[in-house]
Amino acid sequence: MQRPSGNKSENTVAIIGAGPGGLVTARWLAQHGFEPILFEAADKLGGQWNRRHPASGIWNGMRTNTSRVMSAFSDLDHAPEVGVYPRQDQMLDYLERYALSFDLVRRIRFGTRIERLERTSAGRWLVRHVSAEGVEEQSFANVVVATGPQAAPAVPDVPGLDGFTGILGTRHTAQYDGAERYRGRSVLVAGCSISALEIASDLAFAGAREVITTYRRQRYVLPKLIAGVPTDHVMFNRAAALAAEVASPEALAGHLKAAVLRAGGSPEQFGAPAPDANIFVAGITQAQHYLPAVAEGRITVRPWIDRVEKSRVYFNDGSSMEPDAILLGTGYQISLPWLAPDVGAILNTGGESLDLHLHTFHPDLPGLAFVGLYNLVGPYLPVLELQARWIAYALAGLVPIAPKDEMAAGVAACRAMRERGQPTVLHELAIALARHAAVEPDLDCWPELERALLFGPLSAVSFRLNGPDSMGNASERVRAAAAAFGAISSPTFTAEEAGLRQMVRSSAVPVAA
Repeated sequence: MQRPSGNKSENTVAIIGAGPGGLVTARWLAQHGFEPILFEAADKLGGQWNRRHPASGIWNGMRTNTSRVMSAFSDLDHAPEVGVYPRQDQMLDYLERYALSFDLVRRIRFGTRIERLERTSAGRWLVRHVSAEGVEEQSFANVVVATGPQAAPAVPDVPGLDGFTGILGTRHTAQYDGAERYRGRSVLVAGCSISALEIASDLAFAGAREVITTYRRQRYVLPKLIAGVPTDHVMFNRAAALAAEVASPEALAGHLKAAVLRAGGSPEQFGAPAPDANIFVAGITQAQHYLPAVAEGRITVRPWIDRVEKSRVYFNDGSSMEPDAILLGTGYQISLPWLAPDVGAILNTGGESLDLHLHTFHPDLPGLAFVGLYNLVGPYLPVLELQARWIAYALAGLVPIAPKDEMAAGVAACRAMRERGQPTVLHELAIALARHAAVEPDLDCWPELERALLFGPLSAVSFRLNGPDSMGNASERVRAAAAAFGAISSPTFTAEEAGLRQMVRSSAVPVAA
């Protein structure tokens, strides 16, 4: 990013998108004296959580797969009546309250669609946008792209799929709007993503005559609750991220697999296929009711689709069926069609992530940053806020902008992860971003919170203890988040926690920033 001068017009930062990433970025830029302008194509904020947004894949009544503690920014909690997993309308209400709390609504240009983003010869960024007032071009020293990773549904290459003649046809799960349409019908759900398994479960318990899932590989399946505690509190914590820096991949895989099996068992125990023994190869997904529904015979699992011939679907094992509908829960691709071709080539667009240093900066694109354009394993909002704070602090000069060679190494690491098919995981990205933003909590400063900080949820407020914008009541809120749902109510470590604590505390890798 380029630090602007004291000129007010130079302090204006363009943000593309008024979903969670765009809103939190605007909040932190405004906090540090900048003038953010958010360009939003829809007539309402919220991004994916606004069901009227053209790119929204949210269905009516959908609930988050991340807990209310982890589905919030550091400055604002959910309303008291919100359940463990907020509904879509509650998430939208939360984002609207957040925008009002930080006077962001007046900064949003609703109904404004981006047509072009390109570099100028003067080293600035030209944004061409169209609204009811017509086409306009503006140049900015700094632009943040926060359009989200779920913009373009990914459709698998299956012979004959586009010619399927079942009575309800083929849809991507982005177009799913509840189970009523499929009541009494036979539905084939393709994919092993969270949304695919959640929708399959929804259909199975809401009156579909037959539900069949099909996918290329069986993933390990985590429930949404582990002994009453949200899974994202148990699985994605600071201790796991620190252990990943000192343990071997084999040891990490073994530890993770053991934790997953304790939490939810292995799919073959429920009648689903057995996943690969290496959990990193198999992958992990999440659904509270999917495996029990398989065990009860409500859902049947088939191998991946070989081909489709009119109304009949053939699977790789030679079996076939004639479903009434096919739902494709096969993920999304990032879509930035308005990027200038030379910029798109540098970023290597067209997949599920971009070539960026920690998914945020590129050394060859000064003045351009990204927030939230990656498929993340785990909750998004705490990571979005860390990205936003890093960008704001770098622009404000509170933290140094990473040198080009460091950014280049980060880009190479990002590209290598994508080539390996390795997902981005909440706790690892959060810790890396927090260190760059100088807000990773110093465990030695908070001995009474050490267990909560290591083994409690990686909530956004846990990054308001140290560094810029530390918050007076952060320690009480961190303690409350860790104790929620009866999880960590005492500072005393269990025997297993004590062993992991000793490993990460005695390692050469710093626990604090």
